[in-house]
Amino acid sequence: MLLMFIMKTHTMERLNHKKILIVGATGGIGSQAAKLLAASGAELFLSGRKADQLSELAESLQVPENRLFITDITNEQAVNSMAEKISLHSGALDILINATGLGIIKPIEQLSLQEFTLTLNANLVGSFLLVKAFLPAMKEAKKGLIINIPGVLGKVPMSGAAAYSASKYGLVGMMQSIREELKRTEIRITNLFLGGVDSPFWDTIDLRVQKDKMIRSEEAARAIWFLCQQPASGVVSEMVLQPFNHQAI
Repeated sequence: MLLMFIMKTHTMERLNHKKILIVGATGGIGSQAAKLLAASGAELFLSGRKADQLSELAESLQVPENRLFITDITNEQAVNSMAEKISLHSGALDILINATGLGIIKPIEQLSLQEFTLTLNANLVGSFLLVKAFLPAMKEAKKGLIINIPGVLGKVPMSGAAAYSASKYGLVGMMQSIREELKRTEIRITNLFLGGVDSPFWDTIDLRVQKDKMIRSEEAARAIWFLCQQPASGVVSEMVLQPFNHQAI
């Protein structure tokens, strides 16, 4: 028990004063991750599209208002503005966590071009804009960590997920290419492949799901918390976390 306490205390200290931006902080996974990281002493910056929920979360975690950003990540100007404000306030981020995601699950015959494009913009283009905005400061500092959450559908597709899988496979390929550009730096890139999580993500999807058999949001957040504490001598390039019985849907 004493050893576990020492390890836990040491781990939490490693996040003290780390500058961490959570994009998608008002989502089920993002909000839970914010709670864990705040408790670990991180200096949090929170971004989301729901102003009321973002303010409520920030108040509960005592995150100052000047570290909150109501941001549409598909808007390049908005993303660049957020990056500039954070850079002026605190310099380069230590960790960028992209916990956003849009899921439209339906057969190809029912999938419109508008829905396909909307999914690509939210899950791929938005991720591109985030990395493009925040990576230069990390490059200058020659260190940092970028965590994306492609989900298992960015690794193994399923029926009806043409748009979602296209966006997440694209995200994985993009980040693998960017990783090659960063070989002479200490900037780490990690992809977290999550199976079904019992988050509000499923509330707008017309699909029968068994939330009681999914990964709990707080456990998915704990995986993010763990990934924020990677050893100086290595990198966790990817982590796969699936529901225990593999029957998420």
